[in-house]
Amino acid sequence: MKKLVFPVFPAVFQKYKQFIRIEKNLAGNSLESYGLDLVRFSGFLQDQKITSLPSITLNLIEHYLKSLHEAGLAASSIARNISTLRGFHRFVFSEGLIPSDPTELIDSVKLPKKLPEVLSVSEMFSVLEAARDDHPVGLRDRAILELLYATGMRVTELITLKQSQLFFDIGLIRVFGKGSKERLVPVGEQAVQFVQRYQTQSRPLFSRFGRSADTLFLNQKGTGLSRMTILTLVKYYSGLAGISKEVTPHTFRHSFATHLLEGGADLRAVQEMLGHADISTTQIYTHIDREFLKEVHFQFHPRR
Repeated sequence: MKKLVFPVFPAVFQKYKQFIRIEKNLAGNSLESYGLDLVRFSGFLQDQKITSLPSITLNLIEHYLKSLHEAGLAASSIARNISTLRGFHRFVFSEGLIPSDPTELIDSVKLPKKLPEVLSVSEMFSVLEAARDDHPVGLRDRAILELLYATGMRVTELITLKQSQLFFDIGLIRVFGKGSKERLVPVGEQAVQFVQRYQTQSRPLFSRFGRSADTLFLNQKGTGLSRMTILTLVKYYSGLAGISKEVTPHTFRHSFATHLLEGGADLRAVQEMLGHADISTTQIYTHIDREFLKEVHFQFHPRR
């Protein structure tokens, strides 16, 4: 991660960044996003010729948020910026650097409930079977696709997965999610079979060319895969399967959750498998089959 440069109040911003890294256990992409939000805000303060922290008022912050909106930032990005500003001002207030917190009266951005794109079970099977397992790379790709669907893992969790995290004898995988939070995720027999075949047939061919450091999935040079590689292969096999929907690795995660819930799985069990801290994040998947519910209601309700 490159070093961030704060145009004004660099010591305070760096101290807060260190605080959220340690106290909030943020890491990787989340920490980088918050850092870039702080750099943008620091640049805005420089443009406004702000020379002291107490000079940051509610009106000034609202002006900043309006500029983000006018610049075309998505609602989700603006919501994250609000969260960043709130956290920063709570921190400097607790440090005694400002007399009051100007963000207390800022309203949160109401984000629209966007239902995630999912594949049907038959569509998912078509994508999985599009990866031919009679070639070392094809077998690796099939193992990747099967594991994504079997576990609902995030891409970062998949590409950092180590062989030592596989406990196939008891049907579990040890996954390290956001903020390095650990969880155990069940994995089905089909995925286990393809991963084990990859480990014995394909991975040895790749690992001899580089230092794999026990990373499970490797490229042909013997090094780990990138997020872009996973996106590319997911799109490639979706195309081969004739899927017209916009398919990304996250589609596999959405489909994993949706298919479990449609099959009758407990919501909290799915929350645990996905690694969601808040069950409200998981509940979005319960809206997916609302058309089915409407159909049942129409068919069976006496007052239809």
